[in-house]
Amino acid sequence: MTDLWDERKKALENQYFRKLEEEKIARLREDSKERLIRECCQDRCPKCGEPLEKMVFREVPLDKCPDCGGVWLGPKDLQILAEKDHRTWFQRWFQAEEDRKAG
Repeated sequence: MTDLWDERKKALENQYFRKLEEEKIARLREDSKERLIRECCQDRCPKCGEPLEKMVFREVPLDKCPDCGGVWLGPKDLQILAEKDHRTWFQRWFQAEEDRKAG
Protein backbone atom coordinates (compact mmCIF):
# COMPACT_ATOMS: atom_id res chain seq x y z
CA MET A 1 0.00 0.00 0.00
CA THR A 2 2.84 2.40 0.74
CA ASP A 3 4.22 1.82 -2.74
CA LEU A 4 1.02 3.25 -4.26
CA TRP A 5 1.27 6.35 -2.07
CA ASP A 6 4.93 6.80 -2.92
CA GLU A 7 4.18 6.45 -6.63
CA ARG A 8 1.33 8.97 -6.36
CA LYS A 9 3.56 11.40 -4.46
CA LYS A 10 6.29 11.11 -7.10
CA ALA A 11 3.77 11.55 -9.89
CA LEU A 12 2.42 14.76 -8.30
CA GLU A 13 5.95 16.00 -7.74
CA ASN A 14 6.86 15.33 -11.38
CA GLN A 15 3.68 17.09 -12.49
CA TYR A 16 4.54 20.12 -10.33
CA PHE A 17 8.09 20.43 -11.71
CA ARG A 18 6.91 19.91 -15.28
CA LYS A 19 4.44 22.78 -14.86
CA LEU A 20 7.21 25.03 -13.50
CA GLU A 21 9.47 24.17 -16.43
CA GLU A 22 6.71 24.82 -18.97
CA GLU A 23 6.07 28.25 -17.41
CA LYS A 24 9.78 29.11 -17.56
CA ILE A 25 9.99 28.03 -21.20
CA ALA A 26 6.95 30.16 -22.06
CA ARG A 27 8.53 33.20 -20.36
CA LEU A 28 11.80 32.64 -22.25
CA ARG A 29 9.92 32.48 -25.55
CA GLU A 30 8.08 35.72 -24.80
CA ASP A 31 11.31 37.46 -23.75
CA SER A 32 13.05 36.37 -26.93
CA LYS A 33 10.10 37.58 -29.05
CA GLU A 34 10.18 41.00 -27.37
CA ARG A 35 13.96 41.22 -27.79
CA LEU A 36 13.66 40.31 -31.49
CA ILE A 37 10.93 42.91 -32.03
CA ARG A 38 13.04 45.58 -30.29
CA GLU A 39 16.11 44.70 -32.37
CA CYS A 40 14.16 44.74 -35.65
CA CYS A 41 12.35 47.99 -34.87
CA GLN A 42 15.31 49.91 -33.47
CA ASP A 43 15.60 53.36 -35.05
CA ARG A 44 12.36 52.83 -36.98
CA CYS A 45 9.07 54.68 -36.71
CA PRO A 46 6.62 52.81 -34.45
CA LYS A 47 3.75 53.98 -36.64
CA CYS A 48 4.89 53.30 -40.20
CA GLY A 49 8.23 51.47 -39.85
CA GLU A 50 10.35 53.96 -41.82
CA PRO A 51 13.87 54.78 -40.59
CA LEU A 52 13.88 57.70 -38.14
CA GLU A 53 15.96 60.84 -38.57
CA LYS A 54 17.73 62.41 -35.61
CA MET A 55 16.93 66.04 -34.88
CA VAL A 56 17.44 68.53 -32.06
CA PHE A 57 14.71 70.82 -30.73
CA ARG A 58 15.61 73.28 -27.98
CA GLU A 59 18.77 71.31 -27.29
CA VAL A 60 16.77 68.08 -26.79
CA PRO A 61 17.53 65.18 -29.14
CA LEU A 62 14.41 63.79 -30.81
CA ASP A 63 13.61 61.26 -33.53
CA LYS A 64 11.45 62.35 -36.46
CA CYS A 65 9.89 60.18 -39.14
CA PRO A 66 10.35 61.73 -42.60
CA ASP A 67 7.42 59.69 -43.96
CA CYS A 68 4.53 60.26 -41.53
CA GLY A 69 5.97 63.30 -39.70
CA GLY A 70 5.77 61.70 -36.27
CA VAL A 71 8.13 62.94 -33.57
CA TRP A 72 9.25 60.44 -30.96
CA LEU A 73 10.51 61.45 -27.55
CA GLY A 74 12.68 59.52 -25.15
CA PRO A 75 11.58 58.82 -21.56
CA LYS A 76 12.85 62.14 -20.13
CA ASP A 77 12.60 64.34 -23.24
CA LEU A 78 9.10 65.68 -22.57
CA GLN A 79 10.07 66.62 -19.03
CA ILE A 80 13.20 68.42 -20.29
CA LEU A 81 11.19 70.31 -22.91
CA ALA A 82 8.59 71.31 -20.33
CA GLU A 83 11.28 72.67 -18.00
CA LYS A 84 12.67 74.91 -20.76
CA ASP A 85 9.53 77.09 -20.66
CA HIS A 86 8.29 78.68 -17.46
CA ARG A 87 4.69 77.86 -18.38
CA THR A 88 3.35 74.39 -18.94
CA TRP A 89 1.91 73.45 -22.29
CA PHE A 90 -1.46 73.13 -20.48
CA GLN A 91 -1.29 76.79 -19.47
CA ARG A 92 -0.34 77.88 -23.00
CA TRP A 93 -3.10 75.77 -24.51
CA PHE A 94 -5.80 77.05 -22.14
CA GLN A 95 -4.61 80.63 -22.59
CA ALA A 96 -4.86 80.21 -26.36
CA GLU A 97 -8.41 78.84 -25.94
CA GLU A 98 -9.39 81.81 -23.74
CA ASP A 99 -7.85 84.27 -26.20
CA ARG A 100 -9.72 82.59 -29.08
CA LYS A 101 -13.05 82.78 -27.22
CA ALA A 102 -12.48 86.39 -26.19
CA GLY A 103 -11.47 87.48 -29.70
